[in-house]
Amino acid sequence: MSGKLKIATIHLVSTIWFILCVGYILVIALLQAGVKWWIVFSLSGHGLLLALLVMSLYLFAIFRGISSTQKLNTEHPITSSEQYAFFYALTPFLGGLGGLFGMLGADSTTQFISGITLGTLGTTFSIWVIIDPVLGLLEMFLPESRRHYKKRQLEAKVQRERKQKERDNLLKEAMEKANSNRNNWHEQLKPQAEKLAELLTTDMAKLKQAEREAAGIGIKAWQLGGLNCMRELRDMALDISKNNNKDTVDYITFWWDGIGGWRNTSLC
Repeated sequence: MSGKLKIATIHLVSTIWFILCVGYILVIALLQAGVKWWIVFSLSGHGLLLALLVMSLYLFAIFRGISSTQKLNTEHPITSSEQYAFFYALTPFLGGLGGLFGMLGADSTTQFISGITLGTLGTTFSIWVIIDPVLGLLEMFLPESRRHYKKRQLEAKVQRERKQKERDNLLKEAMEKANSNRNNWHEQLKPQAEKLAELLTTDMAKLKQAEREAAGIGIKAWQLGGLNCMRELRDMALDISKNNNKDTVDYITFWWDGIGGWRNTSLC
């Protein structure tokens, strides 16, 4: 079994032991407060589920830290060492052992067990919540740790700038391609745009025929460049109609409804 797997296993068992001690202390506190056994038993079921959830989330974070890459060893030479990891994982057991020695002369079994659980709780809280974060913070003040941290931050910044530059280049290429397509479409679609502008002025008697012709033009535009091409063609047709000083209704939006990806927004 590898060192990391041993540490993970020890940490799992010690965390279960820690949760059992906390549960014991809570049960004793409730009983001493006058809560009936059946109430404590009903609450313990929900508490067990909550404890399992918290333990799962906590162990996930711990295992990620144990299995992390070695790039932080320079910044945290003590807390990232395997010896410290073993000590960290064994903390609940060490606290329980200290409580055991402290209660060797206890008068009752309840006091004896309470001493062990309180020793576990106090030691684990002190190491995991207070000493470990403080020690990690102090490590960052070491000269080598500060140099490595600055170097890592600089590398991360360069990496972010490189990715941002790549995204900007992709966006620029996409915009250039869109402009190129628009220019090409403008030349190819000019006759169809002029035809559409003419169809917009069709009288009511020939409106059905105009709709069929406009639909055919819309299908060709969809095949040529999809929805963007259709929008470009419609805008060109409307511009031509306006330039001719003709008051027209935008029938194109209705004529093309259902062609490819075109949808009549007024009906949505």
